Amino acid sequence: MTDLAHPILDHDNLNLVLDNLKLGIIAHTPERIITVFNKEAERITGFLKEEVIGNDCHIVFQAPFCGGKCSFCDGSPDFSFGSKEYPLNIITKDGSTRQLEMTVSAIISHDKIFKGVLASFRDVTESFNLSLKAENLSNFAGIIGKDKAMQDIFRQIRDVALYNYPVHVSGETGTGKERVAYAIHDISSYGTGAFVPVNCGAIPEGIVESELFGHVKGAFSGAIKERKGRFELAHKGTLFLDEVAELPLKTQVKLLRFLQEGSFEKVGGEKKESVNVRIISASNKNLKEEVTAGRFREDLYYRLNVIPIHLPPLRQRKSDIPLLAAHFLKEAEQESPNAVPQLARAALDIMLDYHWPGNVRELKNVIQFSVVRSRGSKILPSDLPNEITQGKDLTFRVKESYPSPDTAISARGKLDIESVKAAIKQTGGNKSKAARVLGVGRATLYRFIAQNGEIKTYADQF
Repeated sequence: MTDLAHPILDHDNLNLVLDNLKLGIIAHTPERIITVFNKEAERITGFLKEEVIGNDCHIVFQAPFCGGKCSFCDGSPDFSFGSKEYPLNIITKDGSTRQLEMTVSAIISHDKIFKGVLASFRDVTESFNLSLKAENLSNFAGIIGKDKAMQDIFRQIRDVALYNYPVHVSGETGTGKERVAYAIHDISSYGTGAFVPVNCGAIPEGIVESELFGHVKGAFSGAIKERKGRFELAHKGTLFLDEVAELPLKTQVKLLRFLQEGSFEKVGGEKKESVNVRIISASNKNLKEEVTAGRFREDLYYRLNVIPIHLPPLRQRKSDIPLLAAHFLKEAEQESPNAVPQLARAALDIMLDYHWPGNVRELKNVIQFSVVRSRGSKILPSDLPNEITQGKDLTFRVKESYPSPDTAISARGKLDIESVKAAIKQTGGNKSKAARVLGVGRATLYRFIAQNGEIKTYADQF
């Protein structure tokens, strides 16, 4: 019996197996002609098998299902990638939106010949929507937050990723505007293209136009060869214009022209250049107020602010501080060969009481500072930066839950087992700090621990 005659491997049984999978399956040839399309793929996309089999996948699906993340858009299929995994938002046949987790693999024969592509995908729309409805989604596209305001932002990111409309992200410095821009880029059809961030306020006014649009040879003194600008570098990807309010008015005119016409001219050039770029801008200034002050063009404001997303400052979502702190501690743990201390409740209380002018970025800096400064298994209030603890009675916070130095010593002048245990727990096993809490010298405490097996066993746990 040949392999082809085997009942498990014949065509009808293979289709039966594929149709019973809980994953959508699509396969196509190197020429993009669809050869496999199972029942789950029908259910997710809304297309019927007879509508797609034998057709070019680009003609059937178009963007964003076959958009910037496709390896076949340039006509020369790239099968060197082996396998790719990425999130993807699609528009189904009936116009509804679905969120997918996509895996794409090259089909390679035994003799190393490229035979086509196999795509498998899972619909995660309902689980995502349920998490948003319950407001228990704490991490979306690399953004941390469970506050209601952040859940709303997660919805906006999911929705706007489907369309190539300009997005403007506003918010104070350190709120994570670039993180939001990258999340939109990553789950959109432009996600396999480059994400090119530009800090418009950091580029000298004399060269900002050249930096953005490039220049031709001889355009100005020092232009010894033609140079690509950020728009060309972001082709088939996303250009993130951070601090866009800082752009000179002359450059604003050229940016407006690109948004209107989809093309630009290099500095010193006459040829029209066209690129396929998604534009996301951001600013910590109120662009409407900048328009009123005459520093920003009103027509450009309306072109950029098609989809506005506003990020709240950290002081307005303090319930996310424990979550963010835990995330940054986990990052520190991954970067350090040493054990990373955990955050003591007393230190967290102080952080919750702080106003965070530097927002999430400042919180990350505080965690990194405290990890380096801490000497025990816990980050204590005294390990926090001075600007966080200024005006706080740290001594009172240490003593309010544990015996004072006077009561830590018994009438016979000896340390009390329970008081020593409490001090060791409070200081995360740091015996020097525990001695200070107890009001005794280090040698006295060390001697007491050495002479008491119960305390020694307890202390060794830290």
